[in-house]
Amino acid sequence: MGISKTQEREYARILYVSERITFKEIAERTGVTEKTIGKWAEADNWDKLRKSLLTTKQNQLVHWYNQLEAMNENIAKRDLPVPDSKEADVMSKITSNIQRLETETGIGEYVEVGRKLLTFIQGVDLNEAKRFKNYIDEFINSKLKNG
Repeated sequence: MGISKTQEREYARILYVSERITFKEIAERTGVTEKTIGKWAEADNWDKLRKSLLTTKQNQLVHWYNQLEAMNENIAKRDLPVPDSKEADVMSKITSNIQRLETETGIGEYVEVGRKLLTFIQGVDLNEAKRFKNYIDEFINSKLKNG
């Protein structure tokens, strides 16, 4: 089974935002045309994403835990400290998101670790870093194809 267009688009977006490389470089690494990369970038406003601070997995977890804590504190102040149906639904969704984030490794994390490792290798041996970049791309593409 090949990579879906959605997965290609996501990988291209991650490369653009996190590695700050050109459309041409992204096209070479993803196998998608430079023209398509440009269309995706414009449609999805990648420049805005690139300029904003990326929310890390850890920051998102802290945010969700804080939301749960605030809800629990408000509920505990009531005479009958039980969440209503809307609160219970929100709490369930937040809990599911936390569990998913804590157990899944997303493509963004693979890219981030690969980028950090590549930066380290560049400091040791630039030629090896160039070779290693190709392995990182192959690894990311295999994760996109096979999960």
